[in-house]
Amino acid sequence: MSGLITLVIEGNNLTGSIPPEIGKLKQLQGLDLTNNKLQGHIPERFGELQNLQSLDLSNNSFFGQIPLSFANLISLEYLDLPSNALSEGEIPNGGVFANSTMQSFLRNKGLCGMHILEIPACAINNPGKQSKLKEKKGKSKDVERVPEIGTHQLVSYYEIQRATNNFDESNLIGEGSSGSVYKGTLFDGTAVAIKVLDLENEQVCKRFDTECEVMRNVRHRNLVPVITTCSGDYIRAFVLRYMPNGSLENWLYKEDCHLNLHQRVTIMLDVAMAIDYLHHGHVTPIVHCNLKPANVLLNEDMVAHFGDFGISKILAISKSMAHTETLGTLGYIAPEYRSEGIVSTSGDVYSYGIMLMEVLTKRRPTDEEICHVNLDLRKWITQSFSGTMMDVVDSNIFSEEEQITSKSEICIESMIELALDCTKEIPESRITMKEVVKRLNKINNTFLET
Repeated sequence: MSGLITLVIEGNNLTGSIPPEIGKLKQLQGLDLTNNKLQGHIPERFGELQNLQSLDLSNNSFFGQIPLSFANLISLEYLDLPSNALSEGEIPNGGVFANSTMQSFLRNKGLCGMHILEIPACAINNPGKQSKLKEKKGKSKDVERVPEIGTHQLVSYYEIQRATNNFDESNLIGEGSSGSVYKGTLFDGTAVAIKVLDLENEQVCKRFDTECEVMRNVRHRNLVPVITTCSGDYIRAFVLRYMPNGSLENWLYKEDCHLNLHQRVTIMLDVAMAIDYLHHGHVTPIVHCNLKPANVLLNEDMVAHFGDFGISKILAISKSMAHTETLGTLGYIAPEYRSEGIVSTSGDVYSYGIMLMEVLTKRRPTDEEICHVNLDLRKWITQSFSGTMMDVVDSNIFSEEEQITSKSEICIESMIELALDCTKEIPESRITMKEVVKRLNKINNTFLET
């Protein structure tokens, strides 16, 4: 058992407590015990699991406090403890807790802590007890907090106004058909991106519930984290982790932005891992339906995060595809999706392949020069594939001083072959995202050898 990597025992009506021997599973990276009837204290020996990356203990009956040893779990990226009976003590500060939000601790009466928005501060004279939640300074009494949607605790319209300086244009960082995105700052100083939907667009408002449903069930390091949501008569908004390096689209098409070959490979590998998680990381697959560079955001370390789940589809367990009237973005849509409204994971694979071509060539799938000669991006690439691939690759992929090696050319050729395998006409002929991740990892490792 010491070599166990992942343990999922979800919804099995388990009773009793977690044995302290859990600390012996040194290689454990993921543990999911949700929707059981476990109780007792959460073992301190969880702090010995230094490889643990994901821990979900939600919907049980654990009581007492959160072990302080959790703050020492240096690899832990995801922690979920809602719907238990945790009733005393301060939420630790540091480690995974530094980036936690209150949705990880909902329905646990008695927890306190200064560093998490909306969690009451602990009383100074008795840190082990919950203090009363004080009304925030400057907040008017007539601001009503709206109820929960799913597991996301909503914030008020007032708080969104304050964070964006009343939606000041100087904080506007993006606009689209679904609404606007503002940079903002929460009460605790956290920089966020606030996606405010256009309430006049009925379809966009309907997608809000879909996006909430999807984001409630997904957690991955390459998906844009949703901190919280806001829903009321005057607003529908998502509060997202701010990504200071903006979108992949900007890095491709803005004159002052340049991505080298290695960056393009690693960014597309990040995106592939996120989509692979959506397709294969759940009992019920999630199809994104709108893969494109504008939905890929880059953090301060240029790590890619995928977002915008407004038109995503959660497929029924017994089905591998569904029908829909909601389409994605022209040029990225799979043929069967465009003609018949058939949604499947292979449709996302097609869109990913188109995006991979775009990242290498810096050509949009609706490029006028390509469309003018009655070609699409795939056909244009295919015609060029028999010649010199370097003629179609983005000229900025290598600097003027950089020598183009045979390994670099092989890397580009391998990525083009991968993109073509993703975009085959017949859905059943396309590879899966698992295979995409496997092949991109191999390409990336080969390129790094240079």
